[in-house]
Amino acid sequence: MIPSANWSAGLLGTRLAFFVAGFGLAAWAPLVPLAKERLGVDNRVLGLLLLCLGAGSVIAMLLTSVSNARYGSKPIIIAGGLGISLILPWLAVAGTPLSLGAMLFAFGVSLGSIDVAMNIHAIELEHATGRPLMSGFHAQYSIGEFTGSAAVTSFLSLQRGPLISTLVCSALMMIAIMSAWPRLLAMSLRPQEPLFVLPNRSVLLVAVLAAVTFLVEGAMLDWSALLLVGQGLLAEAHGGLGCMLFSIAMAAGRLSGDSMVARLGDRTTLMLGTVPILTGFLAVVAAPIALIAMAGFVLIGLGVSNVVPVLCRCAGKQRVMPVGVAIAVITTAGYAGILVGPASIGLVAHMVGLPLAFAMLGVLMCIATLSARMVMAESL
Repeated sequence: MIPSANWSAGLLGTRLAFFVAGFGLAAWAPLVPLAKERLGVDNRVLGLLLLCLGAGSVIAMLLTSVSNARYGSKPIIIAGGLGISLILPWLAVAGTPLSLGAMLFAFGVSLGSIDVAMNIHAIELEHATGRPLMSGFHAQYSIGEFTGSAAVTSFLSLQRGPLISTLVCSALMMIAIMSAWPRLLAMSLRPQEPLFVLPNRSVLLVAVLAAVTFLVEGAMLDWSALLLVGQGLLAEAHGGLGCMLFSIAMAAGRLSGDSMVARLGDRTTLMLGTVPILTGFLAVVAAPIALIAMAGFVLIGLGVSNVVPVLCRCAGKQRVMPVGVAIAVITTAGYAGILVGPASIGLVAHMVGLPLAFAMLGVLMCIATLSARMVMAESL
């Protein structure tokens, strides 16, 4: 155990790190159509450019476990946060596809590095304090996503231009990460741990469940509006309401997730998520009116909210491989779910229709939560 004054500072520092990671990623999203217009590229080229961000993230995630074992999570968090802050404005002014691709790759490296390192630091802090903290940290990430997207959108709506918008956001992120610097705890993995081992079966199982969960989150982001509009429940201008309610419900669920885990435990918390997820997907797919569908998105957000925090905690509890490697495997699998998921949903929707594709997502997510007993048994 560590002194309460130290872990209280560590709590704030870790929350700021999660907030910056979510804020930075979401701040880029409103800039995508502007970048496409500025460069004059088609969807194919834009898709390749966006893959640069994904490639940078995946490479950094895989390498961060090795770096963390040597240097600890604190310097990697700071470097990743500073990288996000410094690179974001360049994404708003890059004048050629090559320069934007390079900046997106560097941006992805920064995002991937801080993503893995902050989760490792969160697990270390949980171990040091003996308290469940992961859901609260992931709530800050969700809040950061909402705030980052809203901030850039607001500045652009006020005709401030992409450069000014990103400079202000970068300054805010810089202040946050510099505030986190002295508060993050200088903890590292035990030196006798190997730098890398092949993923164990238990970690691979957790990684698959993380990929499913992130696939669902990605589908909500990219396809929920199309489902609502296609079902005739909402006009195009209001199609984003479903995703917004899903995101708000997820953040709310994570804010209360740590107290739930403290009372019920990880296994029960995962399994209890099955009921709102199943009910929510049924409401979304079969809703005769928009209000029922909106309630469905809220239920899905609440049910899914604590799955990834619990899975990350499972990675921290297992003893068959280094924690840093396990977190890297899980975050990489989750990111793969975000990258591959939306395209997969599109293919399934083309064959069987979008409502049935969403129903299949609900079945997958329920399988993930009902696997709680197996996950807990394997991870200990």
